[in-house]
Amino acid sequence: MFFEFRQYIVKPGKRDEWVKFMENEIIPFQVSKGMVVVGSFVDEENEDTYYWIRRFKNEKERERLYKKVYESDTWKNELSPRVGDMLYREKIVVKRLVPTSRSVIQ
Repeated sequence: MFFEFRQYIVKPGKRDEWVKFMENEIIPFQVSKGMVVVGSFVDEENEDTYYWIRRFKNEKERERLYKKVYESDTWKNELSPRVGDMLYREKIVVKRLVPTSRSVIQ
């Protein structure tokens, strides 16, 4: 199992709009496709930074779920076009994290 930790830089003045979009549209859509979203966070010190974490059983599952989400008509035609209005795609940072044996989240 591993986690995908994603960091986004939101365009000035767009954080509240981005969080609403994530919580009301992107996360529910991805969960409906089978994604496990562990958490969604705003940075307490940097108002332009947003984080979220997804969990995958293995690489095969990640590939399958990416395909279900990112190759869907809903993603391509409805959700993805709106992302660039609110955040800087070129600044997205994605890290893969493997929990240690003492990690509370597994």
